[in-house]
Amino acid sequence: MQVKIDFIKNSIQNETLLNLYKKMLKPRLIEEKMLILLRQGKISKWFSGIGQEAISVGVTLALETDEYILPMHRNLGVFTTREIPLHRLFSQWQGKMNGFTKGRDRSFHFGTQDFNIVGMISHLGPQLGVADGIALANKLKNNKKVCAVFSGEGGTSEGDFHEALNVAAVWELPILFCIENNGYGLSTPVSEQFKCDRIADKGIGYGMESYVIDGNNVLEVYSKVNELAKSVRETPRPILLEFRTFRVRGHEEASGTKYVPQDLLDFWVAKDPLENYEEFLKNEGILSEELDISLKNEFAHEINDHLQIAFNEENITPNLNFELKDVFKKHHYKEVKPSKPTKKIRLVDAVSEGLYQSMEKYNDLVIMGQDIADYGGVFKVTDGFIEEFGKERVRNTPICESAIVSAAYGLSVNGIKSVMEMQFADFASSGFNPIVNLLAKSYYRWGQKADVVIRMPCGAGIGAGPFHSQTNEAWFTKVPGLKIVYPAFPQDAKGLLIEAINDPNPVLFFEHKALYRSVYQEVSGNYFTTEIGKSIILREGTQLTIVSYGAAIHWVLEVLKKLNTISVDVIDLRTLQPLDVETIYTSVRKTGKAVIVQEDSLFGGIASDISALINENCFEYLDAPIKRVASLETPIPFNKELENQYLGKNNIEKSILDLINY
Repeated sequence: MQVKIDFIKNSIQNETLLNLYKKMLKPRLIEEKMLILLRQGKISKWFSGIGQEAISVGVTLALETDEYILPMHRNLGVFTTREIPLHRLFSQWQGKMNGFTKGRDRSFHFGTQDFNIVGMISHLGPQLGVADGIALANKLKNNKKVCAVFSGEGGTSEGDFHEALNVAAVWELPILFCIENNGYGLSTPVSEQFKCDRIADKGIGYGMESYVIDGNNVLEVYSKVNELAKSVRETPRPILLEFRTFRVRGHEEASGTKYVPQDLLDFWVAKDPLENYEEFLKNEGILSEELDISLKNEFAHEINDHLQIAFNEENITPNLNFELKDVFKKHHYKEVKPSKPTKKIRLVDAVSEGLYQSMEKYNDLVIMGQDIADYGGVFKVTDGFIEEFGKERVRNTPICESAIVSAAYGLSVNGIKSVMEMQFADFASSGFNPIVNLLAKSYYRWGQKADVVIRMPCGAGIGAGPFHSQTNEAWFTKVPGLKIVYPAFPQDAKGLLIEAINDPNPVLFFEHKALYRSVYQEVSGNYFTTEIGKSIILREGTQLTIVSYGAAIHWVLEVLKKLNTISVDVIDLRTLQPLDVETIYTSVRKTGKAVIVQEDSLFGGIASDISALINENCFEYLDAPIKRVASLETPIPFNKELENQYLGKNNIEKSILDLINY
């Protein structure tokens, strides 16, 4: 065969030249075996990387083994080059317990800290932001490490691509953004995906260094990435790398390649990275025919032996308790009691104090958000923090919620806690995907904690209109894997925020804006904790149970001042997920009647679930229908009179009296 690729050895030693071949050969042989197993029905799906091995292998060998890599579907060479035991990969692909996700996710949707690999999620783009977080942690540790993250050319059209590159450029993060331009996103050719000729040119807009590399030339890949990685370790900065290659098989095997012109396919098949490199090594006298046959036999035996181990492994027997206990990383609450003396402060001050004292306790804790540094945040929660903790730990972010949520996750992967301020809870819609698909599912999927707190200033009552006034906790209480905290009083806000930061699981911490400067309370000055998942009974009685949280608790207490002859239990939930159902049940079984009050609009809110839970677990104790009180089924209006009409506080008194008199 005539070599179709111009291989240049430069000063690469023969041992390395041969090793590059071995590292490409192994994933190729595995893939060929997987295609056979797919036809036999022994695996369910396969995303082929045949013809693209040079990129995975070249990049991985150029990095140090303790440097993180974030691969994609077609990067089997990353996993094999990092020498993951093959039987574990095969177990993963067969959905068995010895795989990396315990049968909970498929193919390459996994990571492993043992090999410094962070697996992909199907939304593609967010993993670029995860690399931002990993690289930020490397930079903060000053450990002179680089990380590499992969995406395809299709992923460069996603907003997360642009957000991640912008953050990396602004923060000068040590990342190699590796884009495999392989011709097609499923069946859509690059001509229908972007207008620019070179993906590398997209780096110009971010002030970012970028290069185009022949992705089928393993020597060019290895040499250039090795050179750049050494440079980035010494001078941290992001680099955009476009690897020109081609996907010679379908997006996944069921897709086929009928949409690809045959002459184009023939051209790239002739540029096969493995076959061309094999011919080059033989021409150079580095690879003999005997050694080549020996290597292929050795790998074939290894593959078959490890396949047998995976085949012999028992199929998973579902275990309900096992599944439920793996949604959250286990966390043992350690009580730190509040002290005296106390001081009367506002809720906003209590939040600030809890955050400040947590920054003191964890000397690497990072807080991120728009305008939180010199400006102190739009609500001044972090005012003065920068003087004490510096700009490295108190980080202004560009306006890119999705990338920052993903970066927070990356920090956690690399061992650093973080708190992100969502400037307004409404803006979480721009970071929704990584919250619900990355943070929430991470521990369940592959045992990786997401040690992240997202602060969520929320709620109506300040005339901020439809874009800045939602109390949108119901978007997230539905999602297993997220903890939702929603305090109504300063003492609780401080203790719960401190504990949220202690907790290694993702916590959304809702802070009602209308309460920030209107609610005062005596608050302990020390660093103390309040347990997540425990409600508090603010008032005890016998006639009725009122369940509420956030600003709505204050509405309830105001109404009860007027109805001072009524005997009621008032439960402040404080935490919506996990929900303290036993306190609710105990109260309802005593009173026989329940009102649930929320600020959110009625349909689909947490009150509906609490009502259903009471009905299912306390039905025989009920003496009246359960009442829900909530706001109107409209967006939140700006005008003060319209806003007052919108809020459900107008209906509390009537609902209470109706139940008392039922």
